[in-house]
Amino acid sequence: MSTARAEILARTRAALGAPTTGQTGPAGPVGPVTAAGELPRGYLAADDPWETGLPRPELLALLERRVVDYRATFTVASAADLPAVVARLLDGAARVVVPAGLDPTWLTRAEDAGAVVLVDDAPGLSVAELDAADAVVTASRLAIAETGTIVLDAAPDQGRRAISLLPDHHVCVVRADAVVRGLPAAIGRLATTRPMTWISGPSATSDIELSRVDGVHGPRRLDVVLLQEQ
Repeated sequence: MSTARAEILARTRAALGAPTTGQTGPAGPVGPVTAAGELPRGYLAADDPWETGLPRPELLALLERRVVDYRATFTVASAADLPAVVARLLDGAARVVVPAGLDPTWLTRAEDAGAVVLVDDAPGLSVAELDAADAVVTASRLAIAETGTIVLDAAPDQGRRAISLLPDHHVCVVRADAVVRGLPAAIGRLATTRPMTWISGPSATSDIELSRVDGVHGPRRLDVVLLQEQ
């Protein structure tokens, strides 16, 4: 029996007041239904030991495994190495879109190699300009290690949603101190009133006959760069 299935069944039994066996994972204390018909709920919180207890190296290694599982690449870089890493990942892209608030030093080596950097400043690049670009480089708000998901919240160094959806190649920089383990910790850090883009691997779908089709609603290539803490 899979771990997920066992966990679901254990929680169902707990909710029904039956004995539980083999419960694993981030299980909150879900108790039996009370006499008043209320179901006590112990949802995982951002400060739960499951969220905060994983050693930092293991947390970052977990994120790397999940990102690679999604067929994206994962590169670790220091601040000094980042311009060279970005240039290598852009791999000769001629036209590269960046949000207006991105650190311009990240693109210096790519520009030296001949890339034209298009800054998406007000009023913003047109759809045709974004579609004609070879790649986009952005920062990110945070990453969720357990699911390999990266979240952009439209901050100045991430830009509006369109710039990370139209170019076919996305180089996304994640700061190591912005990696959390699970969804509760992520939600605790996010301002949910902001427009957000959640990215789990390159765009793809297997909706039709389980045949994978890449690039359905976004870039077909995703390169994640983990920027090491200073």
